[in-house]
Amino acid sequence: MKDMVVKIVTWTLFIYLVYCGLLFLIQRQMLFPRYLVETPSKDEDIPFVEKIWIETDAGKIEAWFLPPDPVNEAEPAPAVFFAHGNGELIDFWPHELKKFNRLGIGVFLVEYPGYGRSEGTPSQKNITAAFNRAYDVLIERQDVDPAKIILFGRSVGGGAVCELAAQRPSAALILMSAFISVRSFAKRYLAPAVLIRDPFDNLAVVRTYKKPTLVIHGKFDEVIPYSHGMTLYKASSNATMITYKSGHNDCPPSWEVFWGDVESFLRNSGIIENSELSRSFNRFGSER
Repeated sequence: MKDMVVKIVTWTLFIYLVYCGLLFLIQRQMLFPRYLVETPSKDEDIPFVEKIWIETDAGKIEAWFLPPDPVNEAEPAPAVFFAHGNGELIDFWPHELKKFNRLGIGVFLVEYPGYGRSEGTPSQKNITAAFNRAYDVLIERQDVDPAKIILFGRSVGGGAVCELAAQRPSAALILMSAFISVRSFAKRYLAPAVLIRDPFDNLAVVRTYKKPTLVIHGKFDEVIPYSHGMTLYKASSNATMITYKSGHNDCPPSWEVFWGDVESFLRNSGIIENSELSRSFNRFGSER
C-alpha cells in the first residue's frame, strides 16, 4: 500500500513537472499569438499615415505616424504613443485613432517585433527595447512636443507602455483593459509565478508613476478581470477610473462616449487646451 502511494505521488509530481515545463515553453505563443493574426496581403496606402521603419537589435520594426489635422495644427504638438492588444496589428487602428488628430494630437503606432511585417520575435525584452528606440525617434520629430507624450496601451499593450513609462518621460498614461501583471495569471494555470518569462509588472510601474493616469476597464471583462483595473486605479496617486458596461473585446461599447472621456481627461490634465467641456467628468471614476 505504501509503495502504491509513493508511486502515485511520484507520477503525479512527474506529470505536473512536465505540465509546467510545457507551459514554460509555449507561454510566449499564448501571450503573443502573432501567427493567428493575419497580416493584410496588400500594404494598404492610407493617405494620412506616414510609414516609418525603425532599426532595433531585434531587426526592423514598422511604425506609423498620424499627424494632427491641419485645422488643429500647432507645432510642436502632443503625440500619443499607442500599443495594441496581442491579437491585433497597427493596421487595425489608424481610422479609429485618427480622432486624436482632430484634437491636435499626433498618433504613433509601433508594431511589436515579429508581428505583421516587423522582424524579430516578441518578448518583454524585445518589445521594451523596440519601444525605447521608437520613442527616441518620435521625440526627435520637429512636429512633436517631447513634453507632451501620452502613452496609451490596450490589453497586453498596457504592459508595453508601462515598461516604456518606467524608462522614458511622458505626460500621461492611458491603460485600457490592462492587467496588473502577467504573473498574476499563473495561478489560473496552476503554475508557479516564477515560470513567467515576460512578467510585465504594470502594478509596480503605476505605483511610482506620478503623471495623470486614465484607467479604462470593462466591468464584465472575461479575459482580464475588472479587479485588475480597479487595483491599478487604487495603486496610482494620480488616476482617473472609467468603467464601461462591457467585456474585453467590446471595450469600449461606445466609441463616441470613449472619445468624450479621453478628451476630458486630456483637457483636465493640461495636455490640450482647456475649454468649456461638453460633458462632466468624475475624477473618482464613473460607469458608462
